[in-house]
Amino acid sequence: MTRLVPNRVVALAALAIAALLASSPLAAQRRMARRQRGGDELQSFAYKGINRNYIVRAPAGAPRAGEKFPVVVVLHGGGGNANNAESMTGFTRLVERERIVVVYPEGTNKRARIRMDTWNAGHCCGFAMTERVDDVGFIDALLDTLAAHYPIDPTRLYATGMSNGGMMSHRLGRELQHPLAAIAPVVGAVFGDERAPSQPVAALMINGLLDKSVPPNGGLSEGLGAKAWDGTPMRPQTAQGEYWAKANGCAPEPRKETSGVIVHWRYDCPSGHAVEWYQLADMGHAWPGGKRGSRFGDAPSSALNATEVIWAFFKANPR
Repeated sequence: MTRLVPNRVVALAALAIAALLASSPLAAQRRMARRQRGGDELQSFAYKGINRNYIVRAPAGAPRAGEKFPVVVVLHGGGGNANNAESMTGFTRLVERERIVVVYPEGTNKRARIRMDTWNAGHCCGFAMTERVDDVGFIDALLDTLAAHYPIDPTRLYATGMSNGGMMSHRLGRELQHPLAAIAPVVGAVFGDERAPSQPVAALMINGLLDKSVPPNGGLSEGLGAKAWDGTPMRPQTAQGEYWAKANGCAPEPRKETSGVIVHWRYDCPSGHAVEWYQLADMGHAWPGGKRGSRFGDAPSSALNATEVIWAFFKANPR
């Protein structure tokens, strides 16, 4: 029999302890955290012949007695993905604090293995637009999927997104079968030919005065994704507030407040149908208070934390 020398005994004992620790629940939680940070928690289901991906974040443990969770759908920008949207916006940090479910769905592209996706927001963008992908139907199906696994509050369903995702949140507010309580497009736009929504939806918009992708005065994009549009010029940024103010039965002229680089418009609206719009003089195409969407993206403004402002608006406007 081989005799163990002291150093080898110590080494084997250390390996045994390491193996025991690796099998502990704490280690399993840490491995799960690493997988989540790496984006390995991507879930999917088939919708109309396309495998659709998403990441969902929900409060830990069992729901409290009678508890129902609000849902926030966070839509990435054109060429983004679920992990990108989560990192950029930081909405996940609100999950435990506010007891909400946050879901980060992904658009589509022609190369399934490359997660640089777009949404079919009508006149934008890319593959999803040209192929007329039914993204509204996908989000409806996704909400059904969430409701099968979590106690969801149907009166507190919300959607937000950046750029192409912001345009898509406008479309969800108009067309989604699950009635949304509120939307919050960030650096999004409307094109002037949108149909009226089937019912009022509270709306908060945020834009940057230095934005070349969604110019303040409308027109065609001059940003990185200019070729992703179908050539239809965007309306001025202000048209978003005008559209939802009219749809929600609000007064046509908003009240304007200026504080430093922030201009804030509020429309006088019926209760629960609020319409507000922020414009930041120091920002281009970015998520205020968040991270850059990519290394080539514009720097976010630090004058406003869009995620906190959006959630406060959502929280104040259930359906």
